[in-house]
Amino acid sequence: MHDELLTIGRFARLCRLSVKQLRHYDELGLLAPAHVDAGSGYRYYAPEQARDALTIGLLRDMDLPLAVIARALVAEPASRARILGAERDRLAERISRDRARLEMLERLVEGGLPGYEVTMGSEPERRLAVVRAVCAPEGIGATIAECVGRLLPALAGAEIAWEPPLWALYPLDLEDRMEIALGAHTPHGKGVPGPEFEVLPGGPVAETVHIGPYTQLPLAYNALFAAIHERGLRPRAPVREVYLVAPAEAPQEELMTRLIIPVQEDTA
Repeated sequence: MHDELLTIGRFARLCRLSVKQLRHYDELGLLAPAHVDAGSGYRYYAPEQARDALTIGLLRDMDLPLAVIARALVAEPASRARILGAERDRLAERISRDRARLEMLERLVEGGLPGYEVTMGSEPERRLAVVRAVCAPEGIGATIAECVGRLLPALAGAEIAWEPPLWALYPLDLEDRMEIALGAHTPHGKGVPGPEFEVLPGGPVAETVHIGPYTQLPLAYNALFAAIHERGLRPRAPVREVYLVAPAEAPQEELMTRLIIPVQEDTA
């Protein structure tokens, strides 16, 4: 039988892996040797195990977690495709986030921190028809788009008149699972069946305007929160984004978003 098997060293060279990697995969139950000598403890591998070993190496080079690789190796073709497809989608999402971070860094390298004009003012009370959703910070864009697809038909179906632009409401802290809302200003129509309504109280606010892609909004928020704290004020929820120029109306570089944060005197 040993004549048909390969020593761990030969098998490692054949599969372009290290002996240390093979031992680690064995300890994890990911790729067990075909035979382990009881006396010496030497590991032996069958030539047909090379395909799994090479696949493990390929997927590890793609930075897939070992637990995911283990599931993919034993799965039927259809299930394996779903497992790898989910990893593909996660990778695409990470690449998108990294691309946005790169664009922000490039902007900072070229011009330093952008100069946003932060103004202090007062907002009137507003009544919004809203739809709500729960998402993670990286899913905000897709969730807002989904909310638009729910809100506008609901307003039309209930024959509720509304005034552009659309408003988004966020918590102060961006958590893994946070509730956000998308709303439209509806000065009339109380008691009309349809969307949920929320009244935003009036009061003092700090605000600024961001021109450019939504992925660069953190630059504007940095300036806005810095100005609030420098003035000895305390921010209050909800944070409000007003989409003055939306994606359907202009290219990314010309999008215009008004950022509003209610504030109060910090008495702590």
